[in-house]
Amino acid sequence: MCLVFVCDEEERVVGRQPAPGACPYCGGMVQAMDIESQWRFCFLPFYFRTKKKFYCTICARRLVVH
Repeated sequence: MCLVFVCDEEERVVGRQPAPGACPYCGGMVQAMDIESQWRFCFLPFYFRTKKKFYCTICARRLVVH
């Protein structure tokens, strides 16, 4: 049996770039952000993951790509 307890999760923005398309709510420009998340297990770096999230620059809503 393996029990893992994640003590902390930290996210930071690595990069930003404009994305094609417009916000369906307000028509604003969409921005793609590269987010690096780091999980810590008792203050030791345990897991790194980089993901891309999309946000509107005007209404600041997080957009989901289907």
